[in-house]
Amino acid sequence: MDTPFWLWLAVIGLIVAMLAVDLLAHRRAHVIGVREAAAWSAAWVAVGVGFGAFVWQVYGADRGGEYFAGYLIEKSLAVDNVFIWAILLTYFAVPRQYQHRVLFLGVVGALVFRGAFVAAGAVLIERYSWVLYLFGAFLLVTGYRMLRARDEHIDPTRSRTLRLFRRWVPMTDAYHGQRFVVRRGGVLLATPLLAVLVLVEVTDIIFAVDSIPAIFAVTDEPFLVFTANAFAVLGLRAMYFLLADLVHRFVYLKTGLALVLVWVGLKMILKIDLYYVPTWVSLAVIVTILAVALAASLRATRGQGRRSVAAPAEPPFRFATAAELDELEPVWGRRRPAREGAPTP
Repeated sequence: MDTPFWLWLAVIGLIVAMLAVDLLAHRRAHVIGVREAAAWSAAWVAVGVGFGAFVWQVYGADRGGEYFAGYLIEKSLAVDNVFIWAILLTYFAVPRQYQHRVLFLGVVGALVFRGAFVAAGAVLIERYSWVLYLFGAFLLVTGYRMLRARDEHIDPTRSRTLRLFRRWVPMTDAYHGQRFVVRRGGVLLATPLLAVLVLVEVTDIIFAVDSIPAIFAVTDEPFLVFTANAFAVLGLRAMYFLLADLVHRFVYLKTGLALVLVWVGLKMILKIDLYYVPTWVSLAVIVTILAVALAASLRATRGQGRRSVAAPAEPPFRFATAAELDELEPVWGRRRPAREGAPTP
């Protein structure tokens, strides 16, 4: 597949433009409702599918099928990622009007890390073809482990990332609006919102370790791997606000995702020396697995409405008082002069 340099620049420019539009539309913190989330989700899916149609038209049905297979894999794995976000944001009691900012920056970081993973994976496969055996075996093991742990959920209280963050980064115990860092007494301090952002980023990196090899199983074109990832990831925020209150209804999702990983792992191993599974066969298998898992989930939970993830009785972080907010100093630049009559620190 001959991908000119200008096309890479055009895609990156489109992604930056889309992020700018999203940021501009959400420049003011507000609670995102289901209707707004559904509209944005439809827009992001339309962009991803539209780009797939472009690939199909320019590079043919085979390449178009590879893109759609990768896009579907990433999108389906992203649903599980969204549920992890729901658990994290609920446990740490992040106000709903601030959640978009956390997830927006999390997605920007995810695009950067996934781009690096795609580049590294492409170089490894080109230089060492035997790496495909490792990728395939990794997907088989990951799918098996996911299948065994399908009824388990993340426990934020046992997060090593949070423990390390609090050990090495000076941090307040209270949210200060949308601020990620504050200055108090001349000392820069991270807020709980920054800690949650780090957790969101780490969880996405962990999911990328699964999803990048999975997409390489359906296409070895770095351009298709990157674009399928990018356009799927761009819609994660809207998907979160749309599905966060439906976590309890996707009871068989992990089973379906585990089977998808096992399938693409087998496909990757088979295509090395034994048999190349046609793209459309692979896509049909993936669609069938996910459709069955989704239908079975909705049937098993029919009649259940939307409900939020259970929150802890005592959230780990509090909210800063008006007096604490008034005592903050500028994060950058000169310190604010003390008020008349106030004691000098």
